[in-house]
Amino acid sequence: MDLLIQEIKKEVASGKLRLPRHIAIMLDGNGRWARRRGLPRTEGHRAGGENVSRIVRFCGLIGIQFLTLFGFSTENWQRPWEEVKNLLNLLEEYLITQREELRTNNVRLVSCGRIEEMPERIQTALRETQEATAHCTGLTLNLAINYGGRAEIVDAFRKAQQKIKAEELERDNFHMEEVRKLLYCPLLPFPELLIRTSGELRVSNFLLWEIDETYFWTTPTLWPDFSPSELKEALVDYSLSLPAGSQ
Repeated sequence: MDLLIQEIKKEVASGKLRLPRHIAIMLDGNGRWARRRGLPRTEGHRAGGENVSRIVRFCGLIGIQFLTLFGFSTENWQRPWEEVKNLLNLLEEYLITQREELRTNNVRLVSCGRIEEMPERIQTALRETQEATAHCTGLTLNLAINYGGRAEIVDAFRKAQQKIKAEELERDNFHMEEVRKLLYCPLLPFPELLIRTSGELRVSNFLLWEIDETYFWTTPTLWPDFSPSELKEALVDYSLSLPAGSQ
């Protein structure tokens, strides 16, 4: 991986490769990865979690500023309870065991979604990891937890109603930029590159407001097998899609 990192940095320095500030990834295919190997779905999710650590570290080392990962969607609650319980356990485990790794790699953790609806133990682990990495100045890792694009838009308009009622926002002055301020993570730039693994071509209720101009890249590779070298392929395609002279 070190050689790949050096290669990317050299191409960026020469102007041959232009990196996005913000990448969003839909981590799809954990269950299929496990099924093809005759393993329980839990093992697929565990392998996917291990790959999160690898890709996060890689993104930080090549100079990506923001990375949003679709960790747990509002639709995940509809899965069988045993699988939901395992997903929650793995999420809590990641937040605790990766805390020091994130801090060591200068990665700041933030989150978006209806966090207040998650179990208290998840909220505690998330809060403690965010506090432990708040000083970090490298990659910002944004975990979308209990997240849904429609829910985010609904919540934004509920906040708008409250602000208008409290006379903190003028009804006639409610425009696009005001909506942005009411989203879950208003300080993060919108993603320039959206990646979905496992070959799916749907956005599946992910960042619906934020991806109107985002470059969409998909691969048949299942998330646990998605490698830094394949991420570079996505970066090259994104860079080639940019108009000449654009930043």
